[in-house]
Amino acid sequence: MKSRTLPSGLSLTELGFGAAQLGNLARATTDDEAAAAVATAFDRGIRYFDTAPHYGLGLSERRLGAALASHPRDEYVLSTKVGRLIVPNESYDGVARDDEGFDVPATEHRRFDLTRDGIRRSIDESLERLGTDRIDIAYLHDPDEHGPEAHATAIPALIELRDEGVVRAVGTGMNQSAMPAEFVLRHDIDLVMLAGRYTLLEQGAVDDLLPAAAERGVGIVAAGVYNSGLLSRPRPPADARYDYAQAPAEVIARANAIADVCERFGVSLPEAALAFALRHPSVVSVVVGMRTADQVDQTIERAAVDVPDELWASLIERGLLRDA
Repeated sequence: MKSRTLPSGLSLTELGFGAAQLGNLARATTDDEAAAAVATAFDRGIRYFDTAPHYGLGLSERRLGAALASHPRDEYVLSTKVGRLIVPNESYDGVARDDEGFDVPATEHRRFDLTRDGIRRSIDESLERLGTDRIDIAYLHDPDEHGPEAHATAIPALIELRDEGVVRAVGTGMNQSAMPAEFVLRHDIDLVMLAGRYTLLEQGAVDDLLPAAAERGVGIVAAGVYNSGLLSRPRPPADARYDYAQAPAEVIARANAIADVCERFGVSLPEAALAFALRHPSVVSVVVGMRTADQVDQTIERAAVDVPDELWASLIERGLLRDA
């Protein structure tokens, strides 16, 4: 599988494994399914794996670490996130499930902590859950409501860890492009994981983050390229979700209009969605959430499709795509 290299020398495979589903996102995944998904990804050439404490209250990190334990540590790139500590839930009643989208017991809960000590504690606890001696990339995770603390303490703490050699690269992971653009312009970060804001369906990052990243030599890891599943099928269903909620009718109509053009070129909507993000020179990897070995195989097959340049030109001509 092809890789792209950051100015720092760190290389990521163009397709990365997103491990949110290993934390039982939306529904339960078995240990065997999780292990098989990671094994298949590795066997087929994926060498970039991303997780977070948020995903299943640490379950994703534990499963991913266990699945990668048999592989030489130098053969893959591992990223996780900071900003939320996983702490005991003193009010757990023995029954309650997590209330943030993961099918796990609510024995613990998340607490935002963007202090220097909180960032360091998060890395230490992630290392323990992952069962590894190092993390390659650390992202500040969803600091949308914590801008002042992110600028003042969290990002500087990550840069300090990078300078100490604890991690190789640092950045932020968010579902918006405006705040990450500020981080790029104000701090010496390496990467931004951008979820859902530079996709076949919407290209808001063209206005702020992508120009800033190009100016500063910051790599973009594109996540959420299916926009919550809306672009994951050849045609979006009537009950499709977009941005973690029911998709508005006009958004579904736009996706169908894009699918019309894709079909004329013999390309499916999800194939085009995967190919689109990698067209931008600042994008170093596309991370896709994969729950099973079959999903890994399907994603790799989609990513291998050669999408003709004429398709993009046709979408731009019809006002369905912005040209970055």
